[in-house]
Amino acid sequence: MRRFLRFAVLGLAIALLLFAMKTVQAAPSLFVAYPPNNHETTASRIFLIGTAPPQQPVLVNGQPIPRSAAGHFAPSFPLKLGDNLFILSSGSQDLALKVIRQSTAPVLPQGLGFAPDSLMPSVDLARLPGEVLCFSAIAPVNGTVAVRLGSLTLPLKPQAQTVNLPPNSAVLTQQEHPAVTVTPGKYQGCTRMASPGQLGQPEYQLTIEGKTVTQVAAGNVEVLAPEQFEVIEVTAENGVARTGPSTDYSRLTPLPQGTQSTVTAREGTWVRLDYGGWINRKEIRTLPGTAPPISLIRGVRAQAIPGWTEIRFPLQVPVPVSVNQDDRSFTLTLHNTTAQTDTIRLDDGPLIARLDWQQRTPDQLQYTFQLKPRQQWGYKLRYEGTSLVLSLRHGPELRGGGKGPLTGTKILLDPGHGSANDLGARGPTGYPEKDVTLMMAKRLRQQLVNRGATVILTREGDEDLFPQDRVVMIQNLEPTIALSLHYNALPDEGDALKTKGVGTFWYHPQSHSLAVALHNHLTQQLNRPSYGVFWNNLALTRPAVAPSVLLELGFMINPDEFEWIIDPQEQQKLAVALADGIVRWFQDSPAKI
Repeated sequence: MRRFLRFAVLGLAIALLLFAMKTVQAAPSLFVAYPPNNHETTASRIFLIGTAPPQQPVLVNGQPIPRSAAGHFAPSFPLKLGDNLFILSSGSQDLALKVIRQSTAPVLPQGLGFAPDSLMPSVDLARLPGEVLCFSAIAPVNGTVAVRLGSLTLPLKPQAQTVNLPPNSAVLTQQEHPAVTVTPGKYQGCTRMASPGQLGQPEYQLTIEGKTVTQVAAGNVEVLAPEQFEVIEVTAENGVARTGPSTDYSRLTPLPQGTQSTVTAREGTWVRLDYGGWINRKEIRTLPGTAPPISLIRGVRAQAIPGWTEIRFPLQVPVPVSVNQDDRSFTLTLHNTTAQTDTIRLDDGPLIARLDWQQRTPDQLQYTFQLKPRQQWGYKLRYEGTSLVLSLRHGPELRGGGKGPLTGTKILLDPGHGSANDLGARGPTGYPEKDVTLMMAKRLRQQLVNRGATVILTREGDEDLFPQDRVVMIQNLEPTIALSLHYNALPDEGDALKTKGVGTFWYHPQSHSLAVALHNHLTQQLNRPSYGVFWNNLALTRPAVAPSVLLELGFMINPDEFEWIIDPQEQQKLAVALADGIVRWFQDSPAKI
């Protein structure tokens, strides 16, 4: 019997040893979540996000790197131009990773010729008489460059220095400083053309040591005749107006469907409208034989409907509009409009204290609504025929009581990303953002329901939702507030090891107080670092129908914060803190006069 027990104990010990060996073998091996092999970037440095068994050191090109207690790492390394090879080693495992840094400097041509695709304009453009027209090219530094346009020959001068602005994302890495760079080989010149006409494609001339070569730019140049105008109508539901002719330029107030305006410039697929905004041709149509869209306006009437105050502006044509908001006022500008107003009806109601108007310029009319509450809740703009309808939203009626302090509110939660095609950021282990945002949204939903709110999720599982799909849901469902939940990453220039914390993003002034309140509540109650509060042109901050905020609740790529992000107990604390912060925001100030 004793011999049997001895063998049994020995067998159990061997089994435990084998189990322990299998457990060690099953420990996570060396893994790099970012960047992928052969990653291309223009950044001057890169971070390596990954993990390895915590008991084994990790070397990068023979040098040990710092890691978290769980074995995760996120060191940054400088990049030289061209190929950069990183060899990561952990135990007996090696992993090779190549990162290719591309130059942003223009490539100078060899010999007599222009750099490919450097002749401007590269697309057709049209301007009004007297406006500045600029031309540029990249050519050898010892050349003489001129451009011929119609009967004009314009010498182009070398540009010794250029002030380059960093991308908008540089604000996220504290690197938003302009840089003065030497730009050898860039030639530029500008002129004004007084007479309308088709000037054709600019012909560039390069002369070096008595030899000359010519090349024609891809774009045609036209000077518009002011009396031969093009009138367009916005066909998109909300036409995207911008400050310039590409998506690089800032957004202006969306133009309601039906808006009409005269074209004053063209550049590629973009047109400039007479009030100053640019719009893409895919969102408009040309109206044949139409007079310039200008309008008179007389009486204006406001009326209260359930949940909203509607103000109707009877116009002769649907003109472009602009909106400006601050804490206690809402300003609507009608362009190409002149007042013949004697009467405005505005009864006393829950929202508007007074309406003031003034003719700012002969063709620009401005209405300013002085508001009673110091929190705005959203607005809508639409055309009904030629009448503009502005709808200003009333605040919610918080009923409280036994059902909870959020009774009477409808809260939309948007778990960011959502499918195998849209993983979002990935943590050191490869764990995707889409999974943790959905988990957090469901935890938060339960907390909000417990406090009396009606809660809607944009997705319940893995779904391919584009940002615009989520925006449409907000616009159609008209929640009291909308929160988009995300976890953060950084551009390549960032420092993943040193960056962590909660970041909050807003766009419309009506969302600012909610963003600040939630940000402060989370960082203070949970003792979390603050990444910052940002005004940001994001799809999920742009809906105007409700206060809409995007929350970046931590950095997936930070080795230590990642462990906090995926900890179920910390997730529950975060859900409770978020729900409490929402309650506090509703109760403390926004709805009070």
